[in-house]
Amino acid sequence: MHELAICQAILHQAAAIAEAHGARVKRINLRIGPLAGVEPQALRAAFPLAAAGTACEAAQLAIATAPMRVECQLCGAASHVRPNRLLCGACGTWRVALLEGDEMRIDSVELFKKETANV
Repeated sequence: MHELAICQAILHQAAAIAEAHGARVKRINLRIGPLAGVEPQALRAAFPLAAAGTACEAAQLAIATAPMRVECQLCGAASHVRPNRLLCGACGTWRVALLEGDEMRIDSVELFKKETANV
């Protein structure tokens, strides 16, 4: 289950952002393309295990699906496509280059300030 290792890497980045701002992580917003090689459900399942005991322990994980877009190498048209149909929407050729759809990225990290004890 490589999703656990992916969660750990995401949490490491989010925790570094939180530490730099003296805060804790409230929410991590991810964008995952259909061809990223990551199973969103497995990522959601691994997240609480990986987050336990970290600055992200109480954080929510939100996952959005990235669209798939290709650019035709013959006519130059850019088209939205389905994962199993990578064809130019204008001329129908299979000679396309993937523009979007294989990425996994952190879109944003929402933070909240750490509570300080009054002594």
